Amino acid sequence: MGKLDRKVAVITGSTKGIGRAIAHEFVREGAKVVITSSSEANIRKTVAEFPEGSVYGCQCDVSSFGDLERLVVSASEHFGRIDCFVNNAGISGSFMSITQSDPVEWGKVIDTNLKGTYYGCRAALNYFLRENIPGKIINMAGSGTDRKSNTPWMSAYGSTKAAIARFTYAIAEEYRSTGISIMLLHPGLVRTEMVNSCNLTPELLRQMETFNTILDIFSQPPSLAAGLAVKMASDWSDSKTGIYLSALNARRKKWLLMTYPFRKITNRVDRKTY
Repeated sequence: MGKLDRKVAVITGSTKGIGRAIAHEFVREGAKVVITSSSEANIRKTVAEFPEGSVYGCQCDVSSFGDLERLVVSASEHFGRIDCFVNNAGISGSFMSITQSDPVEWGKVIDTNLKGTYYGCRAALNYFLRENIPGKIINMAGSGTDRKSNTPWMSAYGSTKAAIARFTYAIAEEYRSTGISIMLLHPGLVRTEMVNSCNLTPELLRQMETFNTILDIFSQPPSLAAGLAVKMASDWSDSKTGIYLSALNARRKKWLLMTYPFRKITNRVDRKTY
């Protein structure tokens, strides 16, 4: 018996990186999963990785509320219901100061990360309330969420993650009496395509050595976050809301920092892109 047997989950941005890892872990635990991306080609490629019938691909641009409403309808019609909605899709933007930043690109990060999370929550909540389902909503934290986690040269990304945290806690209180669990997951620092494809701006080139050292010390495989996502989507969170779990909490950070010299000397630093 898997922890998510007979559960149906929608995971936005799930053809790559952390979202893809969560999708694989959910399926291993018995769930049916709706894979989404703005790219139809990426959806086809990712769906082929899974056992037949375990996933369903649906194209969706999370910056469009209409797309997310259609996603909920399509997912619920295909699998009969939805039990969990994971707002994972996100982008980082270019590494540069605010005065050098492109207002259009800055706004796109807000549209994808923050508005996309709002749209996903709104569409999922409307469905759960209408169908009287005590569903689970998992929003994604990140650098900028924690009070001491400043994000210089990534102000748009950090601002969205700080806002997503406040937004998550706010709606958890709004819907506390409904039985719907609204939670926040910090996946930690993962070497995904989003991290490794940061535009090589002059500021990033100046700080490349520091940037790479931080990745060497604190980056982890997405399986840790995926395991926490399973826990949050399972019966463990029934009747709970406003929960925050982190794959890179203070204790974990300390352990990674202390073991880094040994991992470096023994060539055990994981530099794989997930």
